[in-house]
Order: sequence, then structure tokens, then C-alpha cells
Amino acid sequence: MKGHFVDRRFGWDCHGLPIEYEIDKRDNIKSSVEREAIGVKEYNRRCREIVMTYSNEWRNIVGRFGRWIDFDRDYKTMDCNFMESVWWTFKQIYNKGLVYRGSRIMPFSTACNTVLSNFEAGSNYKDVNDPAIIITFPIVDDPNTSFIAWTTTPWTLPSNLALALNPTFTYLKILDEEKQKVYILAESRLKEILKQANIKKHKVLEKIPGKELVGKSYVPLFNYFEHLKQ
Repeated sequence: MKGHFVDRRFGWDCHGLPIEYEIDKRDNIKSSVEREAIGVKEYNRRCREIVMTYSNEWRNIVGRFGRWIDFDRDYKTMDCNFMESVWWTFKQIYNKGLVYRGSRIMPFSTACNTVLSNFEAGSNYKDVNDPAIIITFPIVDDPNTSFIAWTTTPWTLPSNLALALNPTFTYLKILDEEKQKVYILAESRLKEILKQANIKKHKVLEKIPGKELVGKSYVPLFNYFEHLKQ
């Protein structure tokens, strides 16, 4: 915008798990043990050889976009001179005291033993059915009434020792008029619970402050820990 010339060279992002994934799929490599048997040098060679597979398609597509850019003097992130330029730049930033060490939560590939970029983590994003289930817990001093709870980790239920509730929430005691069962659940979750528990017709019997439910005892799902009773 100020009359400066910017040299527009096309760049190829060659690093990342997508390339390794293609090699693993092509050569039927199933584990890191097999990669180590192949050797880093040979594995890298295989990765490098497929990077430019679709280079001609890129030229055609980018040209159709009307993007004016130099393909003949392109750069590739797998080239040593590119990587060294990044290291040099990082060193300058480090020398200026602008680099700090921190921690953050990152998506992680257990198969490749490396973190994933946002693109890589999202490339296999899909909607799946969550293994969530609804469970009822009969109250000890009112066996005809049960807490109704929802969990996405049903495999933890054999060791269940407690239910969580919020003392500031309002809970409902409802009657499933079809099954003649009484349940206690969070008022804010009524709509979802009715659907998940397949309760077609219900009646609200009582509204209960959460603080009144604190300390209530319920019948455990399994008797594995009965010996822990005080």
C-alpha cells in the first residue's frame, strides 16, 4: 500500500502428520516399531517423495483463482534452507528476550507420540454416538424415589461411591405416570432427561432446593464396597 514490492513466492507446507499418515496407509505401516525398523532416513525419503504429488493440480487451481504468484521459485518447508531460516529467526527473537517457556493442553496422537496441530486434530472430526446412559439410584430412606443421573463414562459405575449435585440448584421430584416411578433430577435438565429416559408423560410432585439433598444416601448399583459401610 506504500509502494513497497512484496515478492510473492508460492510455499509448500510439507511437514506434519498428514504426510506420515499417507505413507503409513500406502506401505501398510501399523506402529512406531515398524517405522523404527525402516529407519528415520528411509522413512523421511518416502515422505519427501510424495509431497509434490499434486503440484501440477495446485498450479492449475491457484491459477484459476486468479492468484498472481511465482511457482517457479517456490519454497518448501522440508528444504534445509527454509528450516535454517526459521531457526535463525527464532534465535533472533530469543536473543531479544521475547521467548518464554510455558505449558498448554494440546491434542496428542498416541500412535505417533507427538502433538497435533489444530488442522490435524480437526481433520478427522466427525459426529459420533456418545456412550451416555441414564441410571437410577433408589434413596435409602425413600425406596420408591430414585435419583436419576447421566454419565458418559459407564465403565466407572462398578466403583461408584457418590453422586454430585449443586446445593444452589433447584431439583424436581417427578412422577413417570406411565411407569409409576418417582425420580429426582435437576430442574434445568428436565427437558433433556425426559427425552433421554423416554418419559412420555410426567407430573411434577415437588421442587426441592439442592441443599436439602446434600448427604442423602442411596442404594449402590453394585455391592462390591458394602464392607466399607461405617
